[in-house]
Amino acid sequence: MIEDVRLDRLRLPLKEPYKLALGPVTAFDTIIARIVVGGREGLGEATILTGYTSEEIEAVWPRAAALASRLVGLSSEAAKALAEQDLQDAPFTLTAFTTAIEMAEGHPLLAIEADEEVPLLAGINATDFAGIEREIEAAVAAGFGTLKIKAGFDVEADLQRIAFIQKCNRGRAKLRLDANQGYSRQHGVRFASALVPESIELLEQPCHADDWESAAQVAAVSTVPFMLDESIYGLEDIKRAADLGAAFVKLKLMKMASLSKLAEGLKLIRDLGMQPVLGNGVASDLGCWMEACVARRTITNAGEMNGFLRQRTPLVAKPLELRRGAMQLAPGMTMSLDESLAAARVSQAHASRLNLVK
Repeated sequence: MIEDVRLDRLRLPLKEPYKLALGPVTAFDTIIARIVVGGREGLGEATILTGYTSEEIEAVWPRAAALASRLVGLSSEAAKALAEQDLQDAPFTLTAFTTAIEMAEGHPLLAIEADEEVPLLAGINATDFAGIEREIEAAVAAGFGTLKIKAGFDVEADLQRIAFIQKCNRGRAKLRLDANQGYSRQHGVRFASALVPESIELLEQPCHADDWESAAQVAAVSTVPFMLDESIYGLEDIKRAADLGAAFVKLKLMKMASLSKLAEGLKLIRDLGMQPVLGNGVASDLGCWMEACVARRTITNAGEMNGFLRQRTPLVAKPLELRRGAMQLAPGMTMSLDESLAAARVSQAHASRLNLVK
């Protein structure tokens, strides 16, 4: 039975702006759910970045706060069903509730029984050539085997920058290109058809998430393997990506709404002959840890759950450890919140069997 639901709306400053085609991100707008089921507390996260999702923090926060009091007293299954009903159009927000309940229930994907490493990628964020070269050398020296480069800005400048990155890289790391929906169809076709494949692992989401026709045209001319990300919200989208000819499909926990559905989606990608990529660069240490727990059993390439490296201050009491370009997982590892998160709190909602505070 759900005994207590506590929600925190947080604004988490980043160490430096995260440059996307959608615009620079300077802080994460995050909802943390703490739900007690049968005496055990579980945690869940939703970081709302409009453009990655149609959700907006100002709209979904009051909906989440109103839902909290309705969950108290329900069974876990009834609570998950009610949350899914209320938030079916808000999968990121739904994920905070569902994964908190799954953690409290002791979901097997979160059970770590041995020391494990989950390789991550490193982002190349500099735009000046000297800065790019420094970042590549630092990432390779730190043990990263995959580098992520943002594109989707100016197609010709992007091509020049990627050619320079290939020259500096000298084949040492895989290169993952992400346009974050930044190109028109014409520019997407130009970009994808002009790429020199050297060391490029894939090209991700060049055109708008809803523009499947443009995705198909870009995929048809791309000189490198093609991947969809923002277009994918469920199993039917995964099937559509396979029909389109995608080689990779990326999933995020916050888009699949639960650990179990995430695992199901990753399996379907493989069953359809594609390769899954997993991870959210716009998530806190809590969400990144959950994705890493799933990744260690389900993917064979670099994870993208590196948003925690962008936070100025960790949310969890024991910060995640990175060594040799990989997140370190230890036996019995679990997550608890550092109560200093109050400094980042924008608002709070709390419902329990004893009282209700909004």
